[in-house]
Amino acid sequence: MIHRLETNKLRNVAKLFAHFLATDAMPWALLSYIRLTEEDTSSSSRIFIKIMFQEMSEQLGLRKMNERLSDPTMGAAFDGIFPKDTPKNTRFAINFFTSIGLGGLTDNLREHLKNMPKLIMQQQKPVQVSESESESESDSDSESESGSDSGSDSGSDSESESSDSESSESEDSRDRKRRRKK
Repeated sequence: MIHRLETNKLRNVAKLFAHFLATDAMPWALLSYIRLTEEDTSSSSRIFIKIMFQEMSEQLGLRKMNERLSDPTMGAAFDGIFPKDTPKNTRFAINFFTSIGLGGLTDNLREHLKNMPKLIMQQQKPVQVSESESESESDSDSESESGSDSGSDSGSDSESESSDSESSESEDSRDRKRRRKK
């Protein structure tokens, strides 16, 4: 609905929401409906979020606003505004708040982005360990299967000899065809 409003109305609605949030007239949990990513936002919604957060920081002050946004009981409500799912979304949110002059709100995101390679490596270690375990199990299975097949090779020797003679005959016929073409 925000994308349908003209700029002045958009500004007024954003200021109204900022006032309601800053005075606790509306619960901060309503921010859980906002997902701040490049794909999920339009220019109008970004303008709305920008004006709303700038107004809230003017009314509350950056320190108090940061305390509210850092409240662990409300963490789930702010996951959409401060996404930590992918580095791309995290960088987008950091860049957005920095560009509107509220980069101080993104300290937790910056720390998360710094530690993200370590987290990815920790998540990959259990996967690699389980893969290597399954590979070693499959290797031992294939070794036991090859050991049991060795006893039944005597019956298949004659089959392989006949297939060898068939392949040599087909090679001879190919050689003849080549000679004819020359």
